[in-house]
Amino acid sequence: MSTLLAQLKAVTTVVVDSGDLNAIEQFRPVDATTNPSLLLNASQLEFAKPLLAQAAAYAKAKATVQTAQLSLASDKFAVDVGTAISKLVPGRVSTEVDARLSFDTEATIAKALQLVALYQENGVGKDKILIKIASTWEGIQAARVLEQQGIQCNLTLLFHMCQARACAEAGVFLISPFVGRILDWYKASTGQSYDAETDPGVISVREIYRYFKQHGHSTIVMGASFRNIGEVLALAGCDRLTIAPPLLDELDKQRGELTVYLKDTGATTAKPASLTETEFRWALNEDAMATEKLAEGIRKFAIDQRKLEQVISLALQ
Repeated sequence: MSTLLAQLKAVTTVVVDSGDLNAIEQFRPVDATTNPSLLLNASQLEFAKPLLAQAAAYAKAKATVQTAQLSLASDKFAVDVGTAISKLVPGRVSTEVDARLSFDTEATIAKALQLVALYQENGVGKDKILIKIASTWEGIQAARVLEQQGIQCNLTLLFHMCQARACAEAGVFLISPFVGRILDWYKASTGQSYDAETDPGVISVREIYRYFKQHGHSTIVMGASFRNIGEVLALAGCDRLTIAPPLLDELDKQRGELTVYLKDTGATTAKPASLTETEFRWALNEDAMATEKLAEGIRKFAIDQRKLEQVISLALQ
């Protein structure tokens, strides 16, 4: 009998959630995702040292103002790591827009265009990348514009059906609902323990997946932020799953029969009217978990972005 990872790959597109080239090379995923936290970790690895120097030199040649140099060098480093990853995966690499722009539609669009331009300078086309944006109302509207320009997006920090619906209604290519962070909130709030079948994060992704398929939405559902392989296995059959290397290693070492929980049986229900901004904001506000985890996620990514900028600042000296 083949490993659980091999069986999972047969029913779900497996994506590596890492900026570590060695891990990506080991597990050979279809796609890979990065974020500020993963890029911060990658900046400490040996392969990243020349990329940091390269990004600093590029920014110094292109900009004279220090703040502009730091911003450009940060983008260049993210893109250069993404470019290196793109050589190891047949599919796409997700690169994230600065979380501090999460409530600014126009600034998010501008930053996305900058990232795309830097990728194109590296010879990486739009068909190999996804622009990763937080699932705020402003972020979703930015993604709507970008998708219309042929720039496909990955909407992240997604915790509620209203975010998922708004993304699908905006024509977003892919969403990343966060399984583990939902579980974290419920465990802290209730003091209870959960198995894979009662895990609130697993239940949330299953509901989103079934809603999308029943209503004929083409937006890809990619479960993310897993705490254990039980959560991963409980979503077997999902369009995509982005999984950290330690959990991939665990799946690769275990054998047994995989149960497929999610299957696309085709559209059966007409799509309702699109959510309005007011409806979106109220639904999000009514869910304490989603409101708190979205805000916390943006803050944490912003903190790691600043830490990454401190590393890049040293390279700029």
